[in-house]
Amino acid sequence: MVTLVGNESDFRSLVKDLILLEHDAIAAYDSCIERLDNQQSRSQIADFKNDHLQHLQVLNRIANELGMDAPTEGDMKQYLTTGKIALANIFGDKAILRAMKTNEDDTVTAYDRAARHESALPESKAFFLAACDDERRHRTWMETAIEADN
Repeated sequence: MVTLVGNESDFRSLVKDLILLEHDAIAAYDSCIERLDNQQSRSQIADFKNDHLQHLQVLNRIANELGMDAPTEGDMKQYLTTGKIALANIFGDKAILRAMKTNEDDTVTAYDRAARHESALPESKAFFLAACDDERRHRTWMETAIEADN
């Protein structure tokens, strides 16, 4: 799935879409954790989920500072992110991690774009860059874990 998050014309829409993306990511992580057979992978994925929970806290704070009502759950994309995990479950842990990696591709893209958004303040840009680094770290671990199983 290719994300459009980060292309919003106004900052409030960007924050709202990042919150939705994080809710979707957390749901995908929950789905992944319950399906992985490898305990070490489950533990690492749970750690990554904590990063997403922290991102969501910061985004909710930003939304509050903007006087916005933050979404409290994901949108229809959540069914795509969790659905591909459920489908990958048929093929085992490696397929699940590949599906999760595609989700991470989207979050990396979204936070990279958000960091360059013309309306982002220096504090929010710093957060977006840090979140992007987290997402790159998640993706790199997934790529390494997938290759290790070859």
